[in-house]
Amino acid sequence: MAQNSYTFALSPDEQTRLKTELSTGNYLPCSVPYTIIAVKAPSWDCGIALYTSGKCVIQGKGSHDFVENVLETKILRKVVLDANGAFLTQPLSKEALASHIGVDESGKGDFLGPMIIAAVHVNAETAQQLQTLGVCDSKLISSDEKALELAGTIRDRIGEQNYSIVRFSNEAYNKAYAKTRSVTPILAWGHARAIVNVRAKNPDSKFAISDQFAKEDTVLRQLRKMNCDIELRSRVRGEADIAVAAASILAREQFLLALRTLREHYGMSIPKGASSAVDKAAADLVRKCGPSVLEMVAKCHFANTDTVLKVHGWTRDVLPPDCRFKSRPYSGKFTSHHHGY
Repeated sequence: MAQNSYTFALSPDEQTRLKTELSTGNYLPCSVPYTIIAVKAPSWDCGIALYTSGKCVIQGKGSHDFVENVLETKILRKVVLDANGAFLTQPLSKEALASHIGVDESGKGDFLGPMIIAAVHVNAETAQQLQTLGVCDSKLISSDEKALELAGTIRDRIGEQNYSIVRFSNEAYNKAYAKTRSVTPILAWGHARAIVNVRAKNPDSKFAISDQFAKEDTVLRQLRKMNCDIELRSRVRGEADIAVAAASILAREQFLLALRTLREHYGMSIPKGASSAVDKAAADLVRKCGPSVLEMVAKCHFANTDTVLKVHGWTRDVLPPDCRFKSRPYSGKFTSHHHGY
């Protein structure tokens, strides 16, 4: 049976073709936050939203027909669905089937909540199992509920010896940023720590893959400091690898659960992202608990901090010392002894 919702990650050229199609065909423009273009398609009985991230979401009873007749033929220029409306399963590459580790993070761009890094080990058997489960980059999973469900299935399928979670609480994150003055070395240490944790349980791992957020040697230096000699393959869109995709889902799960815990603890809304809605929630939290609460719930180097404090007539001087720094280019050195994670 065909699905009522499909999500695709489009290349720049595919985005251009889709934007042209939706701007000239029989489509009704509608307003959807964070989109390049969003429309309702009466002829196909579905809605289409192209987000600024390049993610395209198609929802509605006629989603399968739209994908089959428009997206495949005019935009993707290839067949991606089978006759039943399910995604065609592409054979995994030799690299994907090898014993290796994938690592990814969640929460890096969110003002409120911690930063989570996850690493996952796969071999030929588990890689194929994860593909069958529909594992893909967590950013392509539009529903938080679906991400949480899939994360639980992944953990049950691969077993606890094949994954590791590294959590940077907001307090630890702010202390680290005060010393490093950059997110990059914090990410590098976390990625390396997660890889090392999984490699210790899976010494047959031949290499590790991470999404490229800095120069490859940034993470590699941390791995060598931890006496780990694994080969590192850092690349753009690392989430295309099945192990990295699984890690992205586990990281997202833990970030979502952390936000849930914060909501329950403070009895208030703790939204995702770094939008004006997030600023309002943070300002309400500061009104309720005082400015020092930001140390425990926020990434204080974000510009959002100034916006939130200005609502109350304050500056960063009212914050604990580790929370007074603003984002700026990194120029120092970072070592793991800075932390007590």
